[in-house]
Amino acid sequence: MTFESGSPREFTLSSSHKMIGGVCGGIAEYFDWDVNIVRLATVAGAVLTGGTVVLIYLAALMLIPRRP
Repeated sequence: MTFESGSPREFTLSSSHKMIGGVCGGIAEYFDWDVNIVRLATVAGAVLTGGTVVLIYLAALMLIPRRP
């Protein structure tokens, strides 16, 4: 993966696209995707996997750093 500035971007929780914890917003900002698509995919994944995505979301919420 190439980056415009030559160095990788930091993956952080979003403070501007935050509904619950900012995980979906952080993913959307990092990959330059629409945040609503990421949220829909998260909800669909949670339903289809019987809640496994919810556990992954909670783990990401605890492990991904917030922006300073």
